Amino acid sequence: MGISINPSTTAAQKQLSSPLSKPFPPIAMAAGLLFRGLRSATRKSSSSTSSYFSPYPLHSHPASSSPSPSSILRRCLSTSAASAPAGSAAYGAAMDPERIRNVAVIAHVDHGKTTLMDRLLRQCGADIPHERAMDSISLERERGITIASKVTSIQWKEHELNMVDTPGHADFGGEVERVVGMVEGAVLVVDAGEGPLAQTKFVLSKALKYGLRPILLLNKVDRPSVSEETCNEVESLVFDLFANLGATEEQLDFPVLYASAKEGWASSTFTKSPPDTAKNMAPLLDSILKHVAPPQANLDEPFKMLVSMMERDYYLGRILTGRIRSGVIRVGDKLHGLKCTDNGTQKIEEGKVTKLMKKKGTCMVTIDSAGAGDIVSMAGLSSPSIGHTVANVEVTTALPTIELDPPTISMTFGVNDSPLAGRDGTQLTGGKIGDRLMAEAETNLAINVLPGPLSESFEVQGRGELQLGILIENMRREGFELSVSPPRVMYKTEGKERLEPIEEVTIEVNDEHVGLVMEALSHRRAEVVDMGPVPGTSGRTRMSLTCPSRGLVGYRSVFSSDTRGTGFMHRAFDSYAKFRGMLGNVRKGVLISTGQGIITAHALMSLEARGTLFVSPGMETYEGMIVGEHSRDSDLDVNPVRTKELTNIRAPGKDENVRLTPPRLMTLEEAIGYVASDELIEVTPKAIRLRKRYLDANKRKMMKNKPKE
Repeated sequence: MGISINPSTTAAQKQLSSPLSKPFPPIAMAAGLLFRGLRSATRKSSSSTSSYFSPYPLHSHPASSSPSPSSILRRCLSTSAASAPAGSAAYGAAMDPERIRNVAVIAHVDHGKTTLMDRLLRQCGADIPHERAMDSISLERERGITIASKVTSIQWKEHELNMVDTPGHADFGGEVERVVGMVEGAVLVVDAGEGPLAQTKFVLSKALKYGLRPILLLNKVDRPSVSEETCNEVESLVFDLFANLGATEEQLDFPVLYASAKEGWASSTFTKSPPDTAKNMAPLLDSILKHVAPPQANLDEPFKMLVSMMERDYYLGRILTGRIRSGVIRVGDKLHGLKCTDNGTQKIEEGKVTKLMKKKGTCMVTIDSAGAGDIVSMAGLSSPSIGHTVANVEVTTALPTIELDPPTISMTFGVNDSPLAGRDGTQLTGGKIGDRLMAEAETNLAINVLPGPLSESFEVQGRGELQLGILIENMRREGFELSVSPPRVMYKTEGKERLEPIEEVTIEVNDEHVGLVMEALSHRRAEVVDMGPVPGTSGRTRMSLTCPSRGLVGYRSVFSSDTRGTGFMHRAFDSYAKFRGMLGNVRKGVLISTGQGIITAHALMSLEARGTLFVSPGMETYEGMIVGEHSRDSDLDVNPVRTKELTNIRAPGKDENVRLTPPRLMTLEEAIGYVASDELIEVTPKAIRLRKRYLDANKRKMMKNKPKE
């Protein structure tokens, strides 16, 4: 923003020059000495400031220059604004909405959104501690995917750009839906080699629905397989996608840029390597200023804000984030929360703003006020959640809530009741599991939590098994023990017709694996829409299919095995369609333990011929636990704890010759896709076990023979 503070016009000196200060010259002298001491202290500390975020673009000052004393003083004033008395000359008046741009970065998974955000932050002077700085959740860094949307602001040419990084995986589409409503523009990132894929269609449809005019950024153009002809072909495909989604003429006239986010440059014309003086992201930032409209906002109206994000802080309580629709908010203002109900607008809570914050670069800074069009975070209210309205007390109508696509899959979470329960975790009761799930539903609108069929059980509805798997993984890391049912598809009934969710699947495999993939998907009721060679490569085939969601549950691990890890599969929800019939045989039977105790190598040696083992010697088992996959379609009861009978004949070293095949140790996602309807997953902080719903063999046989209603 480039605001500098002249010592001759500071609030402190204005106060000293007032008539009230003339009778007290010692106070004036002390204040002047304090002011000079503050300036000298800031000069000394400027060289050691590591978390400095420059409000200026890189081209306006060298990267090695130190922050000016006025910038540090400005931050000190903004930090202390919360404690300033009412009516004082506080720093940080509301910014002119014409200088604000709110932009979301949307793309298919692995097309380079988060890397692009890193380069934009560095271009504008932010200090990034590591790569993929926007991925702040530990699971995001471990898996290399974006799970939750994040917002940050950068300064460029006296404008403030609020940038929103969104997930690219279909299971986290709810994160995209709830943030596109608080931006006026979008940067659609498309891999110049792969072109638009299934999730590209999803995120683009949401952007067009809200009237955004996306900027097309063709990323990874520095790859050897990418040429200008390839980019032209991808651009034509994106144009067709715009047209098929019902884009307006203005939206069809989208600007096109070429970039390599990994190398840190963007260009308005096609190039494989721009000159060194042009290797920066300035063309993209200038394009955002040119093509993205400033927010339509009125600073004179009463304050209103729709909550789009929410998080919890141990000291501050709920932190609500959203774009200010109208008015100005200051620390200490009285507000109330509103929500829309069937009977009209309902008041939730009344309180006051205790703290205002804004993300700048990778740091959260405290501000004293903010105006319409800006995206800020506030603390002080404990009841409003995502989709609710926070407004001045004179406002009585709530803003329209966010529309989300319905969930397509559900799982039942319950208390772990196996014989090994309570050994690893600390959160064991149904009450604590329910509180944790309700807290998750408040921060993630794409998840619904309902009472389960049994006592102390809960039905959790979501978009896919990956989304629910991330939730389970977070819970087990927090010390929870629970039993989880296999995912069930949520059907719809229109008239007398049964409808099921259908997903659009894009698959890219080597030519020799096409037969295996087609055979497996045919058992899962998939239908081929398009099929052909991959542009720019040889020996690769790309297929577009539609498949029921229930057919894709558990298929990812099978797909990786069939393609030897060389295939790519992307999926996104398409629509509800007529039920396609029962699935073929997609899984074999299992080996079920009949004993309880420590698994022995002697017992597993004789069980290896029966199928694939999931356990190894030394692990603990119990009756009803699944220890392997049977080589046939039926289940088989086995005893993995059987020990070798002792005799009086010595045979030294004979047991040491037992050599077992390494077991198939399942991850949480594989277990979710593997279990059948009569099985459960036992999840603890240290183990993931598969088990039958009924542990007793006689009970299982009785329930199997019980006639279905």
